[in-house]
Parts: sequence; structure tokens; C-alpha cells
Amino acid sequence: MNIEETPVLDNHLHLDPVNGRNTEAAEAFASMGGTHLLVLNKPSWNLVEVATDQEIFREGFDLTVDAVDDASEVLDGRAWPVLGVHPALISKLVEGGYTPAEARDIMQAGLDVAAEYVASGPALAIKSGRPHYDVEEAVWEASNEVMRYAFDLAGEVGCAVQLHTEGGEDFEEVAEWAESEGLPCEQVVKHYSGGRLRGPIKSVLADKDELEIAVAEDEPFLMETDFIDDLDRPGAVLGPKTVPKRVRWMLEQGWDEAVRTAHVETPARVYGIDTEATLARN
Repeated sequence: MNIEETPVLDNHLHLDPVNGRNTEAAEAFASMGGTHLLVLNKPSWNLVEVATDQEIFREGFDLTVDAVDDASEVLDGRAWPVLGVHPALISKLVEGGYTPAEARDIMQAGLDVAAEYVASGPALAIKSGRPHYDVEEAVWEASNEVMRYAFDLAGEVGCAVQLHTEGGEDFEEVAEWAESEGLPCEQVVKHYSGGRLRGPIKSVLADKDELEIAVAEDEPFLMETDFIDDLDRPGAVLGPKTVPKRVRWMLEQGWDEAVRTAHVETPARVYGIDTEATLARN
């Protein structure tokens, strides 16, 4: 198989219509054979301001939805928005004078809006999580409550949740929380994952060493760049061409089945999307 015969999905990438390359980054992805994107809204303070009410969340979400529409125009496949609340917002709010409980309520209100965008059509999934850095116990507990609320909402509207969390390989407890809130654990995706993970579905950063581990593990997985789209950090975390480049490398290794797993089967299993049927060149 060659790259022209398969969909190529970047499961977690940002497009910034305010401060970044935006559609140009999607074009760079497409130029290497990339076909489908899941575009995560950037934190509210990167696009608008620190979100303290639902209207600020909506403003940031609408910018992302528009960016996704523009990206779809330059792809052989299409892009979908994944909308939600960055877990670092709790720190921004607490630093601004809110209590952890008040910050939790604001973030849950933002998730309510994200769930509306899923239920009404433009968004595919919800983003949530907890800080990837050390925080005080009250902030950690409030963050876990926010994450569990995201699971509950996703269970209600029937969508997946992408998680931004601390590093590590064991997230079985988090997967159990999702199940207890009515969300199947296979609809929980750990963004920025290594090649091994217990609990959620892993979205593996497109690093050769981690991808080699993921292939050997022979489990469902996705691939991502976590491209930030910041002109001051042009290649961070990985550039938009990286996933298609890694797919080319994987095919050279003879890992055709793993490519199908990451770009056809797992997206269908987690999100209910058909990356083959939405590929225009087919």
C-alpha cells in the first residue's frame, strides 16, 4: 500500500485563525498526503480572553468551527471540530480570584456549550481533562469533577471525549470513571499518549519510537501532532506535515495493518466517522 491508497488522519491539531497559520497549516498537511483533521479549539485566552462565561466560550468555539470549515476546503477528506475546555483554565481562573469550586462551575458551563455544538451538528467530540502540572488538592479535585462532568455530557449526546492530562501509562481509573458516567471507555481518548496505555484509547504523538511501540502492542490507536499553530513556535509540538510523513515511513516498514488501524478502524470505533467514505479521491 502507498499513502495515496489510505486516509491519513491527524487526531489532535490546533488551527489558530487569530494568531497562526490557520488554513495554510491544513494545506501543508494535505501537501504530504494528509486527508482528515480533528481540530481542537485553542485555550480561550489564546483566541479571545480568559473565559468566565458561556458567551466567551462560544466566541472561541465559533472561531474554531469557521477554521475547520476553511480547512475542509483544502483537504481530500475533511476536518471536524473537537470543542471543550482546556484544563489549565482552572489555574487561570484561580489566579484571577475565583475559588476552585467557582472555576469548576465556569468550566462545566463551557462544557455545556461544547455539548450543544455536538448535539446541534458542527462538533464531533468534546475536549476535557485535568492539569498536567502540579496543583493544590482543591484544584485537582475540582478538575476531576470537571472531567467527570464531560464524561456525563458525552454519554448524553453520544460522542467521544479527548483528554488533556498528565503523562503516564495507567489511566484505568479514569476509564472506569467514564464508564460510571455512562460513557464507554473506548470513547475516551488520551491525547499526547505514548505507545503504551491502559484504560482509554491512545492518541500517539507521531514519534517513530512511540509509534513502533504502538504497532507492537497491536491495540487500537490514533496518531497526532498536537500542532499548536503559534507563529512564535512554528513547529511546536510537531509540525502539520508530521503525521503523513510518519504514515509514509510506517508503510515503508510494511505496517499497512497498523496504518489502517490508526486511520480507518479506530476513528470509526471511537468517533463513528468513516474516513474512507469521506475521502473525495475515492
